[in-house]
Amino acid sequence: MPERRRLKNWTDLMLKDHGFLRLSWYNLHQVSDEAWRSNQPTPGRVASAAKNGIKTIVNLRGPRDDGGWRLENEACQNHGLTLVDFTIRSRAVPDAENIHAAKTLFESVEYPILMHCKSGADRAGIMAALYLLLRQSARLDDALKQLSFKYLHVRQAKTGLLDAFLETYRPFEADGMAFMDWVDSHLDPAAITNSFQSKTWANRLVDSILRRE
Repeated sequence: MPERRRLKNWTDLMLKDHGFLRLSWYNLHQVSDEAWRSNQPTPGRVASAAKNGIKTIVNLRGPRDDGGWRLENEACQNHGLTLVDFTIRSRAVPDAENIHAAKTLFESVEYPILMHCKSGADRAGIMAALYLLLRQSARLDDALKQLSFKYLHVRQAKTGLLDAFLETYRPFEADGMAFMDWVDSHLDPAAITNSFQSKTWANRLVDSILRRE
């Protein structure tokens, strides 16, 4: 990569993407013996992930044409990691198609994996929860722990739609229905969205102060 372009990419990552806030805060946590979650990594952190045995990085921000993605993609190539772009939203209930795509991803990637979004709070949280439900056959309560203020996830904001989505499955789990059976037969994103009410103060915190995607 030409040095002028590299400098532009770093400027994009540090300033436009608020990467300077993540220079010493990684929001890095282990989900299982084969999965980790974090915020947007720098090339140096990609190198550290490779050194620690990570084989695949799952970018939950989707494919992007910005400095952060270009630097991450180059770092993955340099260190022999596979970069997988996957789109999931922080303020919307995932639909059945999105969940099936996540299931396919978990069945096909090479482990260990590192999943990340921008801040490592919301999209990383719901994807970690889905990983536990779909690959580890975890109980709902264990999956919900991935959506916690411990990771700076704010359930009172619109990001709480992710919690509401999972909570809707609770009575069906109690009746013995498998998660994917519920997804295919009962999941109604519109109904969950219409019944959810966020708090104004929480939205201001998430959108204006924390500046989440």
